[in-house]
Order: sequence, then structure tokens, then C-alpha cells
Amino acid sequence: MSNRTGTATAALAAALLAAVAAAQSAKPYVAPRAPDGNPDLNGIWQALGAAHWDLEDHAARGGPVEALGALGAIPAGLSVVADGKIPYLPQAKKKRAENRENWLKLDPAVKCYMPGIPRATYMPFPFQIVQTPKKILMAYEFAGASRVIRLDRPGSQAPATSWMGYSLGRWEGETLVVDVSDQMPDTWFDSSGNFHSEELRVEERYTPTGPNSLLYEAVITDPKVFSRPWKMAMPLYRRLEPNAQLLEFKCVPFAEGAVYGHLRRGYKPPQPQPESESSPQGAKP
Repeated sequence: MSNRTGTATAALAAALLAAVAAAQSAKPYVAPRAPDGNPDLNGIWQALGAAHWDLEDHAARGGPVEALGALGAIPAGLSVVADGKIPYLPQAKKKRAENRENWLKLDPAVKCYMPGIPRATYMPFPFQIVQTPKKILMAYEFAGASRVIRLDRPGSQAPATSWMGYSLGRWEGETLVVDVSDQMPDTWFDSSGNFHSEELRVEERYTPTGPNSLLYEAVITDPKVFSRPWKMAMPLYRRLEPNAQLLEFKCVPFAEGAVYGHLRRGYKPPQPQPESESSPQGAKP
């Protein structure tokens, strides 16, 4: 090795070591403070990606409405689950497969039901955080859903089960931690049939990572459906366009046909075609 080559290699190694040292010594991001001294999370936020369609790794695939063509297709996505796969119990995994086969019939979001937690966070719609010292309001564009995170009622319990559950919050340094319980067992985690039971418990964590980004983490516990607790994580981004605001997505009128179409006068359910007509040139497969 020539002296020139050796010098260049040593300089590169020194630069890499300096970069590693700088990264290790970099201080974690500290968010601006609200009047009560806690991190200020006020704003309109939105997740990007395909977790709404499927939390796990998935390839692009055709959507349920053929007439929409490519615009109705489901985009590919990488898993947001910490270990890649959701740890279902054997019988629950069979139910997930049945849910996938009957997505349009069974997914509550198709019917405009409130999506529950954590799904409301990563649907392709923004949500707004309105923060006070004792309570935090989270308002979601989809279905006009909302919930209140209570910071001043540790140990309290929900008076009844609800679609968006009962949320108790606390601060751990830069992180807002939210314990969510008492959700309806009907909500799904995504459009691929991933589901839970009435025993679902969710621990959410919202951590500022920059002026316009949060790290969202959710630990899912449901011993009736999963073999162990599991975690999902994804970034959330602040909406920065001028006059950013939540707009209305009152989806009930859009869902009436899907839910009540069979009650309309003259309605005829789709009939399966005879095998001879559905196969090419009348031949059996």
C-alpha cells in the first residue's frame, strides 16, 4: 500500500469515527413547551404509508372494486410491526383469514363505524391534537371521531365500553403515554382482517423527534387473541400547508348503499355466473 493510499484510508476511518461519535453524543430532540411545561404536541398530524391497508409486509394487490382500476388498487407496504408478524393464537389466525376473505362485509370502517385505537391514528386522514394541562383532545377527520385523554384521573375506569375506548394519559419526559381500555371488540387494526377481542389493551407513546414529526408507538395486549404483547411503530408528520385544518368526512351517506342497499326496492343481489359462462370459451378450468 502506498503512503498516499494509507493516508486516505486513515483519513476516511477518522472521519467515520468522528461521525459515529457525533451521532452518539447528539442530544435527543427537546420539543417546545406548553404553558404547563410539558412538550407541546398541538397541531394537525398524519401518518404516511400503507399500514391502514395491512400492518404487515404486503405486496400491491387489486382492490375490491374492479371498475376503479389502478386507482382502486392497494399499495404495497412494509411491516410496522416490531417483529414483522403479529403473534396470533392458532384459532385467532384462522379467524383473521376469514376476515380477509370477507373484508367488505365485515370491516366496520366500511360501514363508517368509528375506527378505534390505534387504527384511527394511521388511516389516510389527518387528526388534530388540542392540548391542555388536564386533558388532551384528539379529533379525527374520519367519521368525525374524537376522544379525550384524561391526564387528571389516574386509576379511573370507563363507565361503559365505547368505540374509541377510555384513554388515561401521563407524561414521561418528552413522551405522552396513553393507556387505552374498554374498546368495542368489533374494531379492526387494518383492512386485512387483523382484529382483537374485548380484552384489548393499548399503550400508546407519542414522542417528538423534530419540529414537525412524532414517533408513534403502540403496544397491543390481548391474551384472548395473541400469544404475547406486540408493538407497532411509525412516524407521524405535521401538516404544514397554509391554513391546515380538519375538514368534514361525514361518511354515513357514503356507507348507506353498502349497509342498506339490499333493502332498496328492486334490489337484486349479484348472482354467480354459471361455470360455463365464466370460463374462457365455455370450457371448464
